[in-house]
Amino acid sequence: MSETARLLIDSKCELGEGPIWHAERQQLFWFDINEQSLFAANTAGKIEESWLFNEAVTAAAIIDRDRVAIASENGLIEFDLRVGGMNRLEDIERDVPANRSNDSRVHPSGAFWIGTMVKDEGPKNGAVYHYRAGQLTRIIENVAIPNATCFSPDGRIAYFTDTPTKKILKCLTDPETGLPQGEWEVFADVADGRGHPDGAVVDSEGYLWNAKWGGSCVVRHAPDGSIDRIVEVPVSQVTCPAFGGKDLKTLFITTAAKGLSPEQLAAEKVAGGVFAIEVDVAGQPETPIKL
Repeated sequence: MSETARLLIDSKCELGEGPIWHAERQQLFWFDINEQSLFAANTAGKIEESWLFNEAVTAAAIIDRDRVAIASENGLIEFDLRVGGMNRLEDIERDVPANRSNDSRVHPSGAFWIGTMVKDEGPKNGAVYHYRAGQLTRIIENVAIPNATCFSPDGRIAYFTDTPTKKILKCLTDPETGLPQGEWEVFADVADGRGHPDGAVVDSEGYLWNAKWGGSCVVRHAPDGSIDRIVEVPVSQVTCPAFGGKDLKTLFITTAAKGLSPEQLAAEKVAGGVFAIEVDVAGQPETPIKL
Protein backbone atom coordinates (compact mmCIF):
# COMPACT_ATOMS: atom_id res chain seq x y z
CA MET A 1 0.00 0.00 0.00
CA SER A 2 1.51 3.31 -1.07
CA GLU A 3 0.07 6.81 -0.87
CA THR A 4 1.45 10.32 -1.32
CA ALA A 5 1.47 13.07 1.32
CA ARG A 6 0.34 16.56 0.30
CA LEU A 7 2.14 19.82 0.97
CA LEU A 8 0.56 21.47 4.02
CA ILE A 9 2.99 24.32 4.75
CA ASP A 10 5.60 25.68 2.35
CA SER A 11 7.85 26.55 5.28
CA LYS A 12 11.16 26.17 3.39
CA CYS A 13 13.00 24.95 6.48
CA GLU A 14 16.71 24.33 6.13
CA LEU A 15 16.35 21.45 8.59
CA GLY A 16 12.74 20.90 9.59
CA GLU A 17 12.57 18.50 12.54
CA GLY A 18 10.95 17.48 15.82
CA PRO A 19 7.21 17.68 15.02
CA ILE A 20 4.79 17.07 17.90
CA TRP A 21 1.05 17.61 18.22
CA HIS A 22 -0.15 19.72 21.16
CA ALA A 23 -3.70 18.47 21.66
CA GLU A 24 -4.72 21.12 24.19
CA ARG A 25 -3.72 23.90 21.80
CA GLN A 26 -4.72 21.98 18.65
CA GLN A 27 -1.42 22.97 17.09
CA LEU A 28 1.47 21.25 15.38
CA PHE A 29 4.88 22.32 16.69
CA TRP A 30 8.11 21.77 14.76
CA PHE A 31 11.62 23.21 14.48
CA ASP A 32 14.03 24.50 11.89
CA ILE A 33 17.23 23.41 13.61
CA ASN A 34 19.59 25.38 11.36
CA GLU A 35 17.54 28.57 11.65
CA GLN A 36 17.16 28.19 15.45
CA SER A 37 13.38 28.49 15.15
CA LEU A 38 10.19 26.95 16.56
CA PHE A 39 6.85 27.11 14.75
CA ALA A 40 3.22 26.38 15.66
CA ALA A 41 0.53 25.84 13.02
CA ASN A 42 -3.12 24.78 12.89
CA THR A 43 -4.46 21.80 10.95
CA ALA A 44 -5.25 24.03 7.98
CA GLY A 45 -1.55 24.75 7.59
CA LYS A 46 -1.52 28.32 8.86
CA ILE A 47 1.51 29.23 10.95
CA GLU A 48 -0.04 30.91 13.99
CA GLU A 49 3.09 31.51 16.07
CA SER A 50 6.87 31.35 15.72
CA TRP A 51 9.84 31.94 18.00
CA LEU A 52 13.52 32.61 17.27
CA PHE A 53 16.24 31.43 19.65
CA ASN A 54 19.94 32.25 19.91
CA GLU A 55 21.02 28.60 19.76
CA ALA A 56 19.97 25.46 17.93
CA VAL A 57 16.66 24.00 19.15
CA THR A 58 15.68 20.53 18.03
CA ALA A 59 12.80 18.88 19.93
CA ALA A 60 10.11 19.62 22.49
CA ALA A 61 8.17 17.93 25.26
CA ILE A 62 4.84 19.22 26.53
CA ILE A 63 4.70 20.50 30.11
CA ASP A 64 1.20 21.99 30.04
CA ARG A 65 -0.93 24.21 27.81
CA ASP A 66 1.46 27.14 27.86
CA ARG A 67 4.87 25.60 28.54
CA VAL A 68 7.14 23.18 26.71
CA ALA A 69 10.54 21.72 27.54
CA ILE A 70 12.93 22.24 24.62
CA ALA A 71 16.06 20.25 23.83
CA SER A 72 18.44 23.04 22.88
CA GLU A 73 22.03 23.15 21.70
CA ASN A 74 23.44 22.32 25.12
CA GLY A 75 20.62 21.66 27.52
CA LEU A 76 16.98 21.37 28.40
CA ILE A 77 14.99 24.62 28.57
CA GLU A 78 11.56 25.35 30.03
CA PHE A 79 9.92 27.73 27.55
CA ASP A 80 6.78 29.80 28.15
CA LEU A 81 4.81 30.04 24.92
CA ARG A 82 2.84 33.07 26.13
CA VAL A 83 5.69 35.45 26.89
CA GLY A 84 8.79 33.72 25.52
CA GLY A 85 10.37 33.36 28.95
CA MET A 86 13.05 30.71 29.41
CA ASN A 87 14.33 28.75 32.38
CA ARG A 88 17.26 26.35 32.02
CA LEU A 89 16.32 23.01 33.54
CA GLU A 90 19.46 20.99 32.79
CA ASP A 91 22.84 21.37 31.13
CA ILE A 92 23.56 18.63 28.58
CA GLU A 93 27.08 18.53 27.13
CA ARG A 94 27.47 22.24 27.76
CA ASP A 95 31.18 21.57 28.03
CA VAL A 96 31.23 20.05 24.51
CA PRO A 97 30.77 23.05 22.19
CA ALA A 98 31.17 20.88 19.08
CA ASN A 99 27.90 19.08 19.92
CA ARG A 100 24.19 19.91 19.84
CA SER A 101 20.98 18.08 20.64
CA ASN A 102 19.03 16.20 17.97
CA ASP A 103 16.06 13.84 17.73
CA SER A 104 14.34 13.41 21.12
CA ARG A 105 11.00 12.06 22.35
CA VAL A 106 9.01 11.49 25.56
CA HIS A 107 8.48 7.93 26.84
CA PRO A 108 5.00 7.01 28.22
CA SER A 109 6.51 7.30 31.72
CA GLY A 110 7.22 11.00 31.16
CA ALA A 111 10.95 10.43 30.62
CA PHE A 112 12.48 12.57 27.86
CA TRP A 113 15.07 10.72 25.77
CA ILE A 114 17.40 13.39 24.35
CA GLY A 115 19.93 12.68 21.60
CA THR A 116 23.13 14.63 20.96
CA MET A 117 25.52 14.71 18.00
CA VAL A 118 28.49 16.55 16.54
CA LYS A 119 27.24 19.64 14.71
CA ASP A 120 29.40 18.93 11.68
CA GLU A 121 28.29 15.27 11.67
CA GLY A 122 30.57 12.29 11.16
CA PRO A 123 32.34 11.54 14.46
CA LYS A 124 30.56 9.14 16.82
CA ASN A 125 30.83 11.57 19.74
CA GLY A 126 27.10 11.90 20.41
CA ALA A 127 24.94 10.18 22.99
CA VAL A 128 21.38 9.66 24.21
CA TYR A 129 20.28 10.87 27.64
CA HIS A 130 17.30 9.96 29.82
CA TYR A 131 15.79 12.86 31.76
CA ARG A 132 13.01 12.29 34.30
CA ALA A 133 12.04 14.08 37.51
CA GLY A 134 15.22 16.15 37.58
CA GLN A 135 17.58 13.21 36.99
CA LEU A 136 19.77 13.01 33.89
CA THR A 137 21.33 9.67 32.87
CA ARG A 138 23.41 8.85 29.80
CA ILE A 139 21.98 5.64 28.33
CA ILE A 140 23.64 5.34 24.88
CA GLU A 141 27.18 6.36 23.89
CA ASN A 142 29.29 6.61 20.73
CA VAL A 143 26.52 7.86 18.44
CA ALA A 144 26.99 9.74 15.16
CA ILE A 145 23.42 10.89 14.41
CA PRO A 146 20.77 9.77 16.94
CA ASN A 147 17.32 9.38 15.41
CA ALA A 148 14.07 7.37 15.41
CA THR A 149 13.66 7.53 19.19
CA CYS A 150 10.12 6.35 19.91
CA PHE A 151 8.22 3.91 22.10
CA SER A 152 5.56 1.23 22.08
CA PRO A 153 2.16 2.23 23.52
CA ASP A 154 2.74 0.19 26.69
CA GLY A 155 6.16 1.76 27.26
CA ARG A 156 7.91 -1.61 27.21
CA ILE A 157 9.88 -1.18 23.97
CA ALA A 158 12.13 1.65 22.82
CA TYR A 159 13.34 2.16 19.26
CA PHE A 160 16.42 4.06 18.10
CA THR A 161 18.78 4.42 15.16
CA ASP A 162 22.22 5.81 14.59
CA THR A 163 21.33 7.00 11.10
CA PRO A 164 24.56 6.09 9.22
CA THR A 165 24.25 2.44 10.31
CA LYS A 166 20.94 2.03 8.43
CA LYS A 167 19.71 -0.17 11.27
CA ILE A 168 16.72 0.58 13.52
CA LEU A 169 17.27 -1.02 16.93
CA LYS A 170 14.90 -1.94 19.75
CA CYS A 171 15.32 -2.52 23.48
CA LEU A 172 13.08 -3.45 26.40
CA THR A 173 12.31 -0.53 28.72
CA ASP A 174 10.83 -0.19 32.19
CA PRO A 175 7.30 1.16 31.61
CA GLU A 176 7.40 2.99 34.95
CA THR A 177 10.70 4.85 34.47
CA GLY A 178 11.49 4.68 30.76
CA LEU A 179 14.97 3.33 31.46
CA PRO A 180 16.34 0.65 29.09
CA GLN A 181 16.43 -2.94 30.30
CA GLY A 182 18.63 -5.45 28.52
CA GLU A 183 20.52 -5.25 25.25
CA TRP A 184 19.72 -3.47 22.01
CA GLU A 185 18.90 -5.71 19.04
CA VAL A 186 18.13 -5.09 15.37
CA PHE A 187 14.47 -4.30 14.70
CA ALA A 188 14.81 -3.49 11.00
CA ASP A 189 17.88 -3.50 8.75
CA VAL A 190 17.03 -0.95 6.06
CA ALA A 191 20.34 -1.03 4.18
CA ASP A 192 18.58 -2.33 1.06
CA GLY A 193 15.78 0.20 1.33
CA ARG A 194 15.43 3.84 0.34
CA GLY A 195 17.59 6.46 2.02
CA HIS A 196 18.69 6.50 5.65
CA PRO A 197 16.45 6.08 8.72
CA ASP A 198 15.63 9.44 10.30
CA GLY A 199 12.91 10.37 12.82
CA ALA A 200 10.15 7.94 13.76
CA VAL A 201 6.93 7.64 15.74
CA VAL A 202 4.84 4.67 16.91
CA ASP A 203 1.08 4.58 16.33
CA SER A 204 -1.64 3.26 18.66
CA GLU A 205 -1.35 -0.21 17.14
CA GLY A 206 2.36 -0.45 17.89
CA TYR A 207 3.56 0.07 14.31
CA LEU A 208 6.60 2.28 13.71
CA TRP A 209 6.55 5.03 11.05
CA ASN A 210 10.09 5.98 9.97
CA ALA A 211 11.09 8.96 7.82
CA LYS A 212 13.75 8.24 5.19
CA TRP A 213 16.41 10.91 4.71
CA GLY A 214 17.25 10.85 1.02
CA GLY A 215 14.44 8.37 0.39
CA SER A 216 11.40 10.59 -0.30
CA CYS A 217 9.10 8.55 1.92
CA VAL A 218 7.88 7.42 5.34
CA VAL A 219 7.83 3.65 5.90
CA ARG A 220 5.43 1.95 8.31
CA HIS A 221 7.04 -1.07 9.96
CA ALA A 222 5.01 -3.81 11.66
CA PRO A 223 6.04 -4.88 15.19
CA ASP A 224 8.15 -7.66 13.62
CA GLY A 225 10.10 -5.09 11.58
CA SER A 226 8.56 -5.94 8.22
CA ILE A 227 7.32 -3.19 5.90
CA ASP A 228 3.56 -2.64 6.13
CA ARG A 229 3.19 0.37 3.83
CA ILE A 230 5.02 3.32 2.32
CA VAL A 231 3.88 6.95 2.24
CA GLU A 232 5.55 8.85 -0.59
CA VAL A 233 6.75 12.41 0.00
CA PRO A 234 7.54 14.62 -3.04
CA VAL A 235 10.91 15.79 -1.70
CA SER A 236 14.01 13.76 -0.90
CA GLN A 237 15.09 14.74 2.62
CA VAL A 238 12.28 13.50 4.85
CA THR A 239 13.08 14.00 8.52
CA CYS A 240 10.32 13.07 10.98
CA PRO A 241 6.61 12.10 11.23
CA ALA A 242 4.08 12.98 13.95
CA PHE A 243 0.41 12.13 14.44
CA GLY A 244 -2.07 14.91 15.11
CA GLY A 245 -5.45 16.40 14.40
CA LYS A 246 -8.58 15.92 16.50
CA ASP A 247 -8.60 12.15 16.03
CA LEU A 248 -4.79 11.73 15.77
CA LYS A 249 -5.24 10.30 12.27
CA THR A 250 -3.32 12.99 10.39
CA LEU A 251 0.31 12.12 9.78
CA PHE A 252 2.40 15.31 9.65
CA ILE A 253 5.86 15.03 8.07
CA THR A 254 8.77 17.48 8.29
CA THR A 255 11.45 17.78 5.61
CA ALA A 256 14.69 19.64 4.91
CA ALA A 257 16.36 21.67 2.16
CA LYS A 258 19.80 21.44 3.80
CA GLY A 259 22.63 20.42 1.48
CA LEU A 260 20.58 20.26 -1.71
CA SER A 261 22.34 21.47 -4.86
CA PRO A 262 20.86 24.32 -6.93
CA GLU A 263 19.66 21.71 -9.39
CA GLN A 264 17.98 19.68 -6.66
CA LEU A 265 16.36 22.79 -5.18
CA ALA A 266 15.01 23.66 -8.60
CA ALA A 267 13.48 20.20 -8.82
CA GLU A 268 12.29 20.19 -5.19
CA LYS A 269 10.80 23.68 -4.86
CA VAL A 270 8.89 22.71 -1.68
CA ALA A 271 11.85 21.05 0.08
CA GLY A 272 11.78 22.02 3.74
CA GLY A 273 8.00 22.08 3.80
CA VAL A 274 5.61 20.28 6.13
CA PHE A 275 3.52 17.57 4.50
CA ALA A 276 0.40 15.74 5.69
CA ILE A 277 -1.72 12.71 4.89
CA GLU A 278 -4.86 11.25 6.44
CA VAL A 279 -4.36 7.66 7.58
CA ASP A 280 -6.62 4.91 8.89
CA VAL A 281 -4.89 4.43 12.24
CA ALA A 282 -4.55 6.84 15.15
CA GLY A 283 -1.28 7.86 16.70
CA GLN A 284 -0.53 8.09 20.41
CA PRO A 285 -1.19 11.30 22.33
CA GLU A 286 1.95 13.03 23.53
CA THR A 287 2.84 12.21 27.13
CA PRO A 288 3.83 15.32 29.15
CA ILE A 289 7.38 15.36 30.45
CA LYS A 290 7.82 14.51 34.13
CA LEU A 291 9.87 17.36 35.56
